[in-house]
Amino acid sequence: MHLFYTPDITPDTYTLSEEESKHAIRVLRLKIGDKIVLIDGKGGLYDATITDDHPKRCTVKITAVKKETGKHNWQLHIAIAPTKSNDRTEWFVEKAVEIGIDEISLLDCANSERSVAKTERLQKVAVSAIKQSMKAYLPAVNEIIDFKKFITLSATFTGEKFIAHCNNREALPHLKTLYSPQQNALILIGPEGDFTPEEVKLALDNGFKEISLGTSRLRTETAALYACTTINIINND
Repeated sequence: MHLFYTPDITPDTYTLSEEESKHAIRVLRLKIGDKIVLIDGKGGLYDATITDDHPKRCTVKITAVKKETGKHNWQLHIAIAPTKSNDRTEWFVEKAVEIGIDEISLLDCANSERSVAKTERLQKVAVSAIKQSMKAYLPAVNEIIDFKKFITLSATFTGEKFIAHCNNREALPHLKTLYSPQQNALILIGPEGDFTPEEVKLALDNGFKEISLGTSRLRTETAALYACTTINIINND
């Protein structure tokens, strides 16, 4: 089944973007009468049939609509310090979207290896990942933000808030023992140099709970994906 991302979709008939049209007609060699599926990133899933196979403006007729496809009653937001290598951050975004995540924020921390991130590129990775995993919701990928400012803004978050760090991690409770199923979760993942003691204290002072992600010392992107997987397993079970 071929999926196409169409955030501005309209009822009855729709013309794919030039990029999606080229992919459908030139790459996949689809033609008039072929059936495809469109997703709008907001929970909408649309069955459609190609009515014009122009490689720059492929037009389709909508034949069926499903709303809130795959919707769940909990939200997962992971805030992560971008890795020195862009590829590793992109890997996290891709895999987290495939597994299940609702929002990703990028943190500029005291020990961050990177204070600039290409969110436009990460958003494209997220789009590819929802198409690959057949998800109808596109997670938000937010611009990089100073850690202290993010903590201040997190006061409006409704749900459980956690900060994972390596200081005395053997004594910290594991995420799975503190998280309550079906609750919104916001999880902070620090840079390779970890959060500073001051950053941890600031988070704790603002309602976050310290957690461990196991006894192994994990890379930033691995720790974030581990947290994402843990929340999904708990809720899907």
